[in-house]
Amino acid sequence: MDAPWFDPTTFGAWFGTVVGGGGGTLCGLLGALCGILSPRGKGRKFILGGMFVFITIGLLLVGTGIFALLSGQPYGIWYPFLLSGFVFAIVNGALIPVIRKNYEQAENRRIAAKSIRVG
Repeated sequence: MDAPWFDPTTFGAWFGTVVGGGGGTLCGLLGALCGILSPRGKGRKFILGGMFVFITIGLLLVGTGIFALLSGQPYGIWYPFLLSGFVFAIVNGALIPVIRKNYEQAENRRIAAKSIRVG
């Protein structure tokens, strides 16, 4: 077993504050924007881009957690990486099909409204 990368207790407190609190808040705000903008067909690139950023961050955290686990780091080091990484990747990844469907429905409503005005 290698020496711990950090003091597990201090690391857990800081990691939970920064990644759990800060990242979770940003993820929640992105979800709120998604709920407001996607049914209206607005901000597609921003919303989907933000979701993919969170998925990428989640996968990087999972990779770091797996590396820490395999290198023999204590529970207090690898667990926060894996937990937050899985939450970011799974939650945002599961929402992408729903968001795309919302944007598709908004586009269909826009096309239908345009055909009614023209026709």
